[in-house]
Amino acid sequence: MFTQFALHERLLKAVAELNFTEPTPVQAAAIPPALEGRDLRVTAQTGSGKTAAFLLPLLHRLIGEAKPRVEIRALILLPTRELAQQTLKEIERFAQYTFIKSALVTGGEDFKVQAAELRRMPDILVATPGRLIEHLNSGTVDLKPVQVLVLDEADRMLDMGFAEDIERITGECAKREQTLLFSATGGGKVLREMIGKVLREPVHLKLNSIDQMSETTRQQIITADDPGHKERLVHWLLSNETYRKAIVFTNTRVQADRLYGHLVAADYKAFVLHGDKDQKDRKLAIDRLKQGGTKVLVATDVAARGLDVDGLDLVINFDMPRSGDEYVHRVGRTGRAGAEGLAVSLICHNDWNLMSSVERYLKQRFERRVVKELKGSYQGPKNVKASGKAAGVKKKKTDKKDTAKKPAAKASAKRRPSSPKSAPSTLVSQDGMAPLKRKKPAAE
Repeated sequence: MFTQFALHERLLKAVAELNFTEPTPVQAAAIPPALEGRDLRVTAQTGSGKTAAFLLPLLHRLIGEAKPRVEIRALILLPTRELAQQTLKEIERFAQYTFIKSALVTGGEDFKVQAAELRRMPDILVATPGRLIEHLNSGTVDLKPVQVLVLDEADRMLDMGFAEDIERITGECAKREQTLLFSATGGGKVLREMIGKVLREPVHLKLNSIDQMSETTRQQIITADDPGHKERLVHWLLSNETYRKAIVFTNTRVQADRLYGHLVAADYKAFVLHGDKDQKDRKLAIDRLKQGGTKVLVATDVAARGLDVDGLDLVINFDMPRSGDEYVHRVGRTGRAGAEGLAVSLICHNDWNLMSSVERYLKQRFERRVVKELKGSYQGPKNVKASGKAAGVKKKKTDKKDTAKKPAAKASAKRRPSSPKSAPSTLVSQDGMAPLKRKKPAAE
């Protein structure tokens, strides 16, 4: 029960009203040290309840101080608008019985309206790095009073190229007393360097590791001959699988639009979401999916993070993601909070090596599946390496002696004298024995 935590009674009242009963593993592990004011570095997969794990201690701290609202006291930095919007809604739900105010600063919204909102000095600022840097450059925000900094989906922000922006933002929050860093993956060298710079004697928590994904989500692959074959497989899966809501991921915007057009033509209630869509269209797509007006969402990886939709129990990878991290975030859209889910990846010959790399990353092997009605000719590479990748055809080794002789032969051919112009031309018979005399041309 959440009553085991030393949370403010107003927060416990909100938690009870929201029917939060048992804390998830990440909440049980992260809330106590966060309440103590410790810096945290938490690795937990999407859908594990990490938002409440940092919001509840943060709100408890701000309630206890009971200071007049004259400065921004907490900053939550996230990679995408969608995730930022959902986090703001969670703040409003948990803080409904408090006087704590929050504001949102993301791209795709009116800059002047955001500047006016910042002048009201919200207690908590929820922001994406790019737009927040714009406000810092224009002087419309002051982060020096920030006491608590939360970096959510830190690995994703680094993948998106925000390393320099995050470094500057954390520098602006130099007087902060606590930093909470959350990521879905262990990240690489860049993330480790950031942890060394921004965290002070952190508590390291690793929960819901990637090798536990299979507990609630079945992961399958179906081989396909070409993109057209993949499109037919998508139609078959959407027509024959039992699901409430589904999301189909592509690697490109062009393919997302193409597939969306085919689905709409086939009378599916579908919507498309990618980077070319403006904020209004993106919000409309997510709202329709949540409300049930849309049953299928076709999206690029812009939707792989921050999309939390109840009843999303089918994920189809039309294109195999380019990294294990991206696969984790895509598949993390289903099987959330212990619910069952299905993830199906469609694999052409050029997807195989990516798929085998993801298998090795997850330390597991995907279930192979065949759709009899649409069985193609490609069933995987004929030969595979120990790593699982396709074994390429070995090139024949050329003999060094032969290669050394060829230039010499060419040189001798160049030195060979050409035949004199006066030499009579002859033709050789087909049996190669006797020369044939050339006939004189008939008089014209």
